[in-house]
Amino acid sequence: MTMPLACALREHYPNAFITWIAEPGAGAVLKGHASIDELVVLPKRWLKSPRTVWQLRERLHALQIEVAIDPQSLSKSAIAAWLTGARRRIGFKSPRGRELSLALNNVRHKLEQTHVVDTQLELLRYLDIENPQVRFDVPRDTEAERSVDQFFKAAGLCEPFITINPGAGWGSKQWPADRFGEVAGRLWGKHGIRSLVVWAGGEERARAREIAAVAGDHAVVSPSTSLPQLAGVLRLTSMLVSADTGPAHLAAAVGTPVVGLFGPTLPEVTGPYGDQHIAIQAFHQSGRAVKRRRTPNTAMLAITVDQVCLACEQVLTRGDAKTCAA
Repeated sequence: MTMPLACALREHYPNAFITWIAEPGAGAVLKGHASIDELVVLPKRWLKSPRTVWQLRERLHALQIEVAIDPQSLSKSAIAAWLTGARRRIGFKSPRGRELSLALNNVRHKLEQTHVVDTQLELLRYLDIENPQVRFDVPRDTEAERSVDQFFKAAGLCEPFITINPGAGWGSKQWPADRFGEVAGRLWGKHGIRSLVVWAGGEERARAREIAAVAGDHAVVSPSTSLPQLAGVLRLTSMLVSADTGPAHLAAAVGTPVVGLFGPTLPEVTGPYGDQHIAIQAFHQSGRAVKRRRTPNTAMLAITVDQVCLACEQVLTRGDAKTCAA
């Protein structure tokens, strides 16, 4: 959801040198992005290594960075911005800005808009960029897309198909695997369209297999995928069915419609960006982020299979859903 910020910077300052600091997961997707001159990929828990911190400082100081933008506005990101040596460090005021960012960022912006993508673009006002066009320009990885194509051919998926992502970072965001399986079965029965279930990690793989077991031969479990490979999958699928999690935003970024399931988060804030998506929310479990993260998935359980199937059918029948041959 931060790619549009880099795209807007490149459009308005074509001769600028733009560096992006990221951790490995995001770094894999950002590699080769047209708006980035240098990608600095830090290991996880880099702040716990004084040597890594010092090396980062030396590398960033050598670039003579003038402005640092901290759209995350948490301690870790603010420290990275401070280590650049930039005199202007732009971030958010509270409540979006938290922890050490409120002390380390010396230009702090108060939120005006709602969606994360739009609010992050607000930070560019301090660089005389107003209301830029939202573009993601997700890089294409030829090797990743080749491996995806090989899997599709082996699995017989070179036909219209939907993708299901059953995982979510919070337990309170998860929708039951058997319900995903029932959705896959119904979509096959009514539209003759198969489902591909993607996953990351052992727990999600078990959920993916449960979905396939419920759906029978009408759902296929994907192999383990890198984020560039997942982007390749999402470029080809007709739509993604997912909770509020990273793959939903990646799907939106590559132009694929999403049927999003929401419980402890709000689609107008963190939903997939754009008006081609359909968000389903029975009710919102409000409260502080820590509480919402740890709460039971009561709001997700209130979402029915009928609601999800109806939303999927709306996407499939409105004429803009992609096919494998697209």
